[in-house]
Amino acid sequence: MGDPKGFMKYAREGPKRRPVELRVRDWKELYEPMPEDKLQVQGARCMDCGVPFCQSSNGCPVVNLIPEWNDLVHRGRWKDALKALHTTNNFPEFTGRLCPAPCESACVLGINEDPVSIRIVEWNIIDKGFDEGWVQPILPATRSGKAVAVVGSGPSGLAAAQQLARAGHSVTVYEKADRIGGLLRYGIPDFKMEKWVLDRRLDQMKAEGVEFKPGVQVGKDLAVEELRRRYDAVCLAMGAEQARDLPVPGRELKGIHLAMDYLTQQNKRNAGMTVSGEPITAKGKQVVVIGGGDTGSDCVGTAHRQGCAEVHQFEVLPEPPPKRAGSTPWPLWPMQLRTSHAHEEGCDRRWSVSTTKFTGHDGQVTKLHGQRVAFEGGKFTPMPGTDFEMNVDLVLLAMGFTGPVKNGLLDSLGVKYDARGNVAADENFMSSVEGVFAGGDTRRGASLIVWAIAEGRKMAAAVDKYLLAGKSSKTAAA
Repeated sequence: MGDPKGFMKYAREGPKRRPVELRVRDWKELYEPMPEDKLQVQGARCMDCGVPFCQSSNGCPVVNLIPEWNDLVHRGRWKDALKALHTTNNFPEFTGRLCPAPCESACVLGINEDPVSIRIVEWNIIDKGFDEGWVQPILPATRSGKAVAVVGSGPSGLAAAQQLARAGHSVTVYEKADRIGGLLRYGIPDFKMEKWVLDRRLDQMKAEGVEFKPGVQVGKDLAVEELRRRYDAVCLAMGAEQARDLPVPGRELKGIHLAMDYLTQQNKRNAGMTVSGEPITAKGKQVVVIGGGDTGSDCVGTAHRQGCAEVHQFEVLPEPPPKRAGSTPWPLWPMQLRTSHAHEEGCDRRWSVSTTKFTGHDGQVTKLHGQRVAFEGGKFTPMPGTDFEMNVDLVLLAMGFTGPVKNGLLDSLGVKYDARGNVAADENFMSSVEGVFAGGDTRRGASLIVWAIAEGRKMAAAVDKYLLAGKSSKTAAA
């Protein structure tokens, strides 16, 4: 610890968001650069607390060496900080931009002061590493002769692929979309992460020998039997893409869309690609986003940049308290009200609202009908006299995900599912099918990006151990 009184001398400071009136006119990232000297001061606030809860399971699933690289940044040893950061995290440029930072909620300093600005320090370590040319391909000393297929190219699949390639295995990543990246590519708006950030990491992985095959739907374009014949192990990392729908009268009307369909279209437009199907845009429209999480916030921010007339966001749960709720004491992730960049740009937020039906004219939605509900005894109860209706032109359903899509590859493989509908796997990440492993949201259900990376790394370690023991999915499938 470079400054034993740093946490007493310096206040928490984070990056400033670009002015609202400027950022809603483009799709560039939200934050302004933070000067290096200020980052070094923030590193000094890390207090050598003895037991760094930021690294606990509540804080950081990849167990980042947070006190170490905070201290190194404070001392100006950025290259060493990068080495420490990459020891546990394949993609700190993703987590630094997209993770909600449970590490900060678990920070010991956060018990009675503002926690250390961990996320922005992490983000700047890796960006400086790329800018200085310190991030280079890492090639294995020997090759194993074993071949592994990774199905899905989101953060879990990419982490598994990179770890396995560095262990000396031949790795092929299959992605059903036309470009690699999964939700990083098409689910995350550019104003949260511009896609050059993803592409520069993919370039490194290609140089490390990872082969990417976009536009291939395994189970359809590549038969399951052929997959298992070609590869010694298969990693399932397709995420949890089954969106939760809203089965109410009028759902079939035009103008009601799943959030991911909406976000994907705009990301493709930003990339200069042709959008197929019905164009979805908020330009000039009254928009309602149903769902109060991060995906809903992404929809709100996208609607602003498309030029919506007005945007509302409904959440069925009660409004959280302004400060950490007593039910989620430190170091747990706190239940509390959070205001995102998108809400700062303008949004009518409502809680305890349940949508009961949609109505419209000529097949197009024109009104949303709802009511307020009370959450009691684990269920929602309608509140008498609270029925309402409002004019609406576009409704975006952002109510989360129920698990991986089973129809197709998973059912064809014959894997078993757990009680929540995710792919069941043992402590070695092995599914019920020999040589077929599952990790990330496919195994856990929809979760944070940092959990996906942690799962991908652990799954890769399990696959490596399996292959070094002389086992193979090819033998099991024969």
